[in-house]
Order: sequence, then C-alpha cells, then structure tokens
Amino acid sequence: MTPLLATPALLTLADERKSAEVTDWAARIGWVVGLLVLVGLVYWLMRQGWKWRGSLQSDLPELPARPAGAAPGTAAEEPGEAVLAAAGRYHGSTTAGQWLDRIVAHGLGVRSRAELTLTPAGLDVVRPGAQDFFVPAAALRGARLDKGIAGKVLAEGGLLIVTWEHGGRLLDSGFRLDRAAEQSTWADTLTTMTKTTEGTAR
Repeated sequence: MTPLLATPALLTLADERKSAEVTDWAARIGWVVGLLVLVGLVYWLMRQGWKWRGSLQSDLPELPARPAGAAPGTAAEEPGEAVLAAAGRYHGSTTAGQWLDRIVAHGLGVRSRAELTLTPAGLDVVRPGAQDFFVPAAALRGARLDKGIAGKVLAEGGLLIVTWEHGGRLLDSGFRLDRAAEQSTWADTLTTMTKTTEGTAR
C-alpha cells in the first residue's frame, strides 16, 4: 500500500488549521459582556425576590431576646435539669410543614454557623456573623429528624428540625450538628421538654 505523501497543499492546509487566530474580537467581547449582564440580572432578580419575601413577612415580630443575665452560648445548669450544648450549622427556617417556604425576616433566612444551648428556659441559638435568636421553652412545639429544609437536602435524618411558635406562626428551623449522632438526643430531649411544658400550661 503506497504511503500518503505530504503535498505542499496538504502542508499549507495543516498549517492554516494550527495557526488560525480569532479575528472577530467584537463578537467574542459581545458574548462575554452579554453573559455578565445575564448573570447580573439573575442576581438582581434573586435579591429583589428576597426583599419581596421579606416585605411579605414584615408582620413577623422581632425575635425573642435572650434571658437577662445569660451570656451568649452559655447556660447555668440548674440542679436536676439536663442542659445540652452543641455546635453545627443553621440551614434556615420555613413555615412549619412547608420545607420550601423560607422565612427571611429578621435574618432567619441567612445560613450560618451556630452554637446551640438548651436550658429549661429554652433554646439559645448563637450565630457568628448573623443575628442570634432565642426560642422560649413555652414556644417550643416539638422536634424531629428530617432530610430537607429551605432548599437544603441531606440524607434521611440528616437535619434536626425544631418546630416553634412565633408571632402566631409555626416555624421549622433546621440545624446540622457537627456531631450528627447527637441529633437524636436533641430531638428526644426537645420533644420531652415540649410535652412537659404543655402539661404544665394545662
């Protein structure tokens, strides 16, 4: 079989293919600018949607304050009372039972690190770089393990969901503890505390 000889025409064609340069810079720059404008528009729409959702939730009152005399992230243990403390991440709050109906008012829509402290007075949530909040024991309505909240989805049972009442609304707040094995203990303890508080109220 006769080998294919490289003719001058083939050599010229190969050289042209290797050395082809972009000459239509205007079109390329136009595409880049258009893409940047599109990204900026999407970001602006997301920001406006966030503000609109916040305005719809403007009737939600200010979050309860930490009890006077209690230092952030700490709790004075009372005799005979169990106190839990853990670090993890806060993944957001939603209307109870509606894991995509995000609550953004008062900073509740901001994901962050979190330090949780549970005392007989309630649940203290300290968030570096975001607004802290406190859930009084009387406002707790239960806790469970679930897999998703506010668009965050993990494995089944990967999130600790705390249900509480605020401003006449039932809210779900989702946490992922650094020591995930402790989440069952938290869910059980919060549920027991809720039942005890409800029984006392009656």
